[in-house]
Amino acid sequence: MNISDRQSQHGQWSSRWTFILAATGAAVGLGNIWKFPYLTGQNGGSAFVLIYIICVAALGIPLMMAEILLGRRGRATPIHTMKVLAEETNTTQWWQIIGWSGTIAGMLILSYYSVIGGWTLAYIVKSITGIFSGATGEFAASTFGTFVGSASSLFFWHTLFMVITMAIVAGGVQGGLEKAVQFLMPTLFVLLLVMVGYSMTTGYFGKGLAFLFTPDFSKLTGSSMLAAMGQAFFSLSLGMGTIMIYGSYVPKDTSIATTTIAIALADTAVALLAGMAIFPIVFANNLEASSGPGLIFQTLPVAFGNMTGGMIFGSLFFTLLLVAAWTSSISLIEPLVTWLIETFGMSRLKAAIYSGVATWLFGLGTVWSFNLWADLKFFGLTFFDLLDFITSNLMLPLGGILIALFAGWLMSAEHTKAELHIANPLLYTTWQILVRYIAPVAVFIVLLNAIGLL
Repeated sequence: MNISDRQSQHGQWSSRWTFILAATGAAVGLGNIWKFPYLTGQNGGSAFVLIYIICVAALGIPLMMAEILLGRRGRATPIHTMKVLAEETNTTQWWQIIGWSGTIAGMLILSYYSVIGGWTLAYIVKSITGIFSGATGEFAASTFGTFVGSASSLFFWHTLFMVITMAIVAGGVQGGLEKAVQFLMPTLFVLLLVMVGYSMTTGYFGKGLAFLFTPDFSKLTGSSMLAAMGQAFFSLSLGMGTIMIYGSYVPKDTSIATTTIAIALADTAVALLAGMAIFPIVFANNLEASSGPGLIFQTLPVAFGNMTGGMIFGSLFFTLLLVAAWTSSISLIEPLVTWLIETFGMSRLKAAIYSGVATWLFGLGTVWSFNLWADLKFFGLTFFDLLDFITSNLMLPLGGILIALFAGWLMSAEHTKAELHIANPLLYTTWQILVRYIAPVAVFIVLLNAIGLL
């Protein structure tokens, strides 16, 4: 059978729209709603946003197209896909490292992502009970410190988050993943729009828009440009196998090019809407826009605690954060689950349980990093910081570079054209130049900067 006629044994998306929802869900996560706003705040606002959007177009979209086409052509897990494609291109089986790296990175990322996802669950409860009503900055900071300092609390919320995530994954492509994203993604956008609507009533919406959309290039530094490039790459969940495995479920007649552009637009829209929701609230409460990672769990609870209807909108905001975390989480573990099914012939339920338990166990290291193991350092980093560094700064950029090199240089133009469905020769040549030359160099620069060599 011709490789282009292969079908995934795990099923396929029922429509192009469902794939867009699923892939957008994989891309949209805590990075859009938690990381993007504080990076924007730290790097001068709108000038950073402009560079970010340029990087999404020139770097993110070509790389995502490459990862999807590999997945659809292989129609298997990232590991088996790279084995099949290496045979097709008559090259070494060492290229399977793309699949192995992505699958392992996804599992490791979910192990600590689940802990942060558990925080959002806990903060929904805290918001509903009104604990932040009239809260000061000191109270919010001490509440967060006490919470993460409790190993038993983090254990409980991490466990609950993982159980729900694996229950969705166990349902399969159409029974679990599709149903989840068809509910979660519209919910995410509705919650975002409600939060933006609330921000319009603060009196500082114009200031928030100016901060996001009026460029001040005097605040743009070399490091902020690298941060924008890195965020564009990581925001689209590239290099971790999730986009490749989702690509293996894409129907044969779906245009990868137009679909990828739709996913990138939706992902960027979520990041910008998050900024439009958050910054007016920050400015209205005289809070610091560049307050870093604590913006979500320490700064915003103060704002919600001192505003009319803050209990309701605080709960809505953390529910939004939870939905974003779930849509990413179910995609992070999918490559490992499907690999267990393909390799050992397991049922999907059994593969989900094995994957979930292994990931949950690894996540305990992150749970304890904030309390019992707080003083335990590896190369000067806590267990959580070490995991984050290895995955985000090493595994994902290397995976992205290898994907670009394989799709751009080793696969034949005949095969890449067949998968991408790009009829216009100029557009195909543009993609080829970006994925062969621009993307690998740009991601390599991000990698060097991340490991401190720039």
